[in-house]
Amino acid sequence: MNFASHSVRSAQRLFHRAFLLIFPCFFLNSTAALAQTENGRGASACNRPTDPKSSESVLTAASQELCLRQSAEDAVLSSAPGPVASASTPAQPQTTLINHRLLGVVANYTTVETQDQVGRLSAATKFKLTAKTMTDPVTVSFLAGIALLGQARNSDPSYGQGFTGYDKRFATLYADTGIGTLMTSSVFPTVLHQDPRYFQLGQGGTRRRLLHAVSSIFVARSDRGALQFNYSQIFGNAVAAGISNAYHPEAQRNLGNTLNVWASDTLLNMLCNVAKEFWPDLRHKVRKPTTN
Repeated sequence: MNFASHSVRSAQRLFHRAFLLIFPCFFLNSTAALAQTENGRGASACNRPTDPKSSESVLTAASQELCLRQSAEDAVLSSAPGPVASASTPAQPQTTLINHRLLGVVANYTTVETQDQVGRLSAATKFKLTAKTMTDPVTVSFLAGIALLGQARNSDPSYGQGFTGYDKRFATLYADTGIGTLMTSSVFPTVLHQDPRYFQLGQGGTRRRLLHAVSSIFVARSDRGALQFNYSQIFGNAVAAGISNAYHPEAQRNLGNTLNVWASDTLLNMLCNVAKEFWPDLRHKVRKPTTN
């Protein structure tokens, strides 16, 4: 019995330490892999050889023609503005990730301020949002500080003290934050074709802007710009809360705690939206241009 308990504890320690090394690399590798998958997704269907004597030759030729048309349309949409693009739908501007740090410190790649150029996010870029956020030195340092505070307060005695206890607390915090960000900013927005960014209103009264920030938890933009229910935020946080049962202490693996984690994450994201709405105003006031 003692041998089995010791083996389980040893396996948990190895899991937490390996997680700290593998988790950031997973984001970066998944971004590159997804980009390669998207580039070659339609190639196999459009490049199949056809046999003119086959009974399916007509259908195959028609499907290839549709593939070629779709490829041409995608090329027009993704190309820079020019003579070809002007004859069809105007190409959207290329999107670059901007780190509008909240309070000048916290990593924030998911805010579109009023002066920013809005463009459509590719699937690879959505995964880069998570990778950049979770590998940002401020993010890692902030989570390390929270873990240290939990260590001092002995917030969960099952973790213990010493390096092993701190290791578990930090790994748990990093996993909670990373998986939640991955689900709400990358996985669900890619599958459901939603834009995970927050779009600052930037004008109107305080009440109107506050309502806009709060409602953005429930209302999102699709990749084409249409407003729709924010499935990525609501369901993404729910899935992340469910996954946390795999590594949280056994006493916390119940429905009540899972719902509490889901509600807490959703409320935290709502407060972050409020900060994203009003922080640019404060930043501009602090950085007023000086006149000679």
